[in-house]
Amino acid sequence: MNYKILKKNTNKGWNTWNTRSVLSYSHLPEGFTVNLCIKDYSSEHILRESLVGRENKNDEQIFPGARSYDGSCTQLNLKYKDLEIDVKTATENDEQYIMVTPLKIGIRTPVLIIEACLLWGKEGSISKKNGKIYGDFESRRFEIFTTGNITDIKHTASLSPYIAVTLDKPLVISTAPCTLSEVQEIYDKNKALLNKANGAFGKHAESYTAMKTCLAWDTIYEPEHERICSPVSRIWNVERGGYILFDWDTYFAAIMESLENKELAFLNAIAITDEVTEKGFIPNFGSVFDLKSRDRSQPPVGSYACLEVYKRWPEKWFLEKVYPNLLKWNRWFSEHRTTKEGYLCWGSDPFKPLSDRPEEKACIGDVFGAALESGLDNSPMYDNASFDEETHLMQLADVGLMGLYIMDCRSLIEISRILGNNEVIRELEIRKERTEKALITLWDEEFGLFLNKDLAKNEFSKRISPTNFYALQADCVSEVQKRRMMDEHFYNTEEFWGEYVLPSVSRNDPAFPDHVYWRGCIWAPMNYLTYISLKHAGLKKECNDLADKSEELLLKEWRLKGHVHENYSCYDGMGCSLKRSDKFYHWGGLLSYIAIDNENNG
Repeated sequence: MNYKILKKNTNKGWNTWNTRSVLSYSHLPEGFTVNLCIKDYSSEHILRESLVGRENKNDEQIFPGARSYDGSCTQLNLKYKDLEIDVKTATENDEQYIMVTPLKIGIRTPVLIIEACLLWGKEGSISKKNGKIYGDFESRRFEIFTTGNITDIKHTASLSPYIAVTLDKPLVISTAPCTLSEVQEIYDKNKALLNKANGAFGKHAESYTAMKTCLAWDTIYEPEHERICSPVSRIWNVERGGYILFDWDTYFAAIMESLENKELAFLNAIAITDEVTEKGFIPNFGSVFDLKSRDRSQPPVGSYACLEVYKRWPEKWFLEKVYPNLLKWNRWFSEHRTTKEGYLCWGSDPFKPLSDRPEEKACIGDVFGAALESGLDNSPMYDNASFDEETHLMQLADVGLMGLYIMDCRSLIEISRILGNNEVIRELEIRKERTEKALITLWDEEFGLFLNKDLAKNEFSKRISPTNFYALQADCVSEVQKRRMMDEHFYNTEEFWGEYVLPSVSRNDPAFPDHVYWRGCIWAPMNYLTYISLKHAGLKKECNDLADKSEELLLKEWRLKGHVHENYSCYDGMGCSLKRSDKFYHWGGLLSYIAIDNENNG
């Protein structure tokens, strides 16, 4: 297989490919789409786009149910104004079946508007004749059927042919004639298969279902590059004009998807690696119209992620595809983010904007731009850091970055051996050794931890985070140092341990009470990167404890609201109680992945 074949094999079939709505069902490669809109008479508005996680109480509220990656089985509950509906879908023999059940309606019966659309500039035609809607393409003809009571509603603002039906009873929308009971039978059969697949994860089946459900609902078709990918959330995509892929977020998606879906794991790892900039680094983000963060990268986790995917699905062509850009990225960090002493620092380089978008103008070439490169945006660790405008580096030797760079070098060494690129291995070993040699000087014997160092003041920083534990990626950390790090800091309830862990900054930090974003909240990627650092260091008890706590945290709000959050509160373990936390952000699923991986590495 190669990438071209992979895209061809996956750009097909029915799914919720359209990022703008989870009530939009598209067929690839044609782009024929059945889009469901709702007219609830309690307001003049027609709900045309339905998304999970809207913040306004007057917006639609969606409880996303378990679903398959391939769209063969989906379920969600939607509340909007005075209306509540249950929507179940299933596919069979390449036909789409949608079952809509009204659970609550207002004074006047609401209307479901069934639009037929042609998306993404695909070639074909949509027509309506004698009350029936057709989609005609070179490959096939589609027809829309419904068991609903058709009503004549004119003011819909629809720009394509549509059928309107009253939501006064359960009904079916389908591309092949089918009764309600027949659709229920197809759905039940597909749901049983989904339950079996999720149930294979044993005692972790519930948390795996949460992780997979979020990833599957966030997976879309991205037409600019004609690919399937899994951005962090649909809301982020819509706000950025169509899609946005964040660096470490997308690599984490690939790792999680690799548990079951080889194709999605490959697609996402390749998608973000292909966003490489002209300077040779994977950017903080890549988005529509070639908009990307050309000033900054993000934590170097790509090589580790691709190696993890390969270990589950050992196909060499995949490593051969990503390897050149991953190697460029490693070299770029060495050349552009390393001081003469061998320390690594976050940075932000000025560049000539390609457009007038604010993302290409704000926070470029300054200390906050460098903080954005860390992925930890507003972390207190960087509050008082200075910035060197000559080197474009934050003047802070960063323990977390150095630990992850060591992991990146080690992963690339292993990939190089797999691919037979032995001539590169010594180059990578030298960079790994140089970084380890610098890292060991960041040990503070009195404090018992590897600490970031303010290079302008030549002093250690006591503002600590789980990133300080990433030092465990280095092979030069002694057993005595490991024990002190765990006993004095990891299990210290004034710093990181507690009912809900791990806070993104120590509990005794002055900024912890802010509790917004990276100022105290719990982030799944921090738990995960700490976990794999503990695993590399052979700290099994700590791995077990962190895995148990992480899974419990994910399940708390999943069971209550069906949410998988961007970040969680250290106070109540919820995401919804925070000022800023996307409700359906797929890297929250890493809290489940940690438990599953730990079980497999028992």
